Amino acid sequence: MAKYGSQEHADQIMEAINSSAEYEEAAKTWEGDFYLITEKGGPIKENIYTYLDLWHGKCRKAVVTKDEKEFNPEFTMAATLDVWRKIQDKKLEGTQALVTRQMKLKGNMAKIMKNIKAAQALTNATNKVPVEWPE
Repeated sequence: MAKYGSQEHADQIMEAINSSAEYEEAAKTWEGDFYLITEKGGPIKENIYTYLDLWHGKCRKAVVTKDEKEFNPEFTMAATLDVWRKIQDKKLEGTQALVTRQMKLKGNMAKIMKNIKAAQALTNATNKVPVEWPE
């Protein structure tokens, strides 16, 4: 089990995405990259940026960085550790987190909503990765 916010965790996320037939089908036309940002607070002492390069149903790259300028992704999704954990534990849907502003999105919301099945399949794939949460 990898520690949340580690490169090992990002590698396991990439593996889960790339082995998901559901995501591959739902995202076959998707082209776009993300920063999934865990905002500082509680046990998170500084923002964690997990970069995902998603391309036609596959993840080409997954990198954890503390340098927000290392990549220039099309989208950023930012939330506290608590919100990311609720999504992982299936107590909160990602789209619900966006609508209720528990998660902030920068980028073209219409593109995300047009590809909602891909977004849900991505969440389904990444939620299968066991994680050791910081306390």
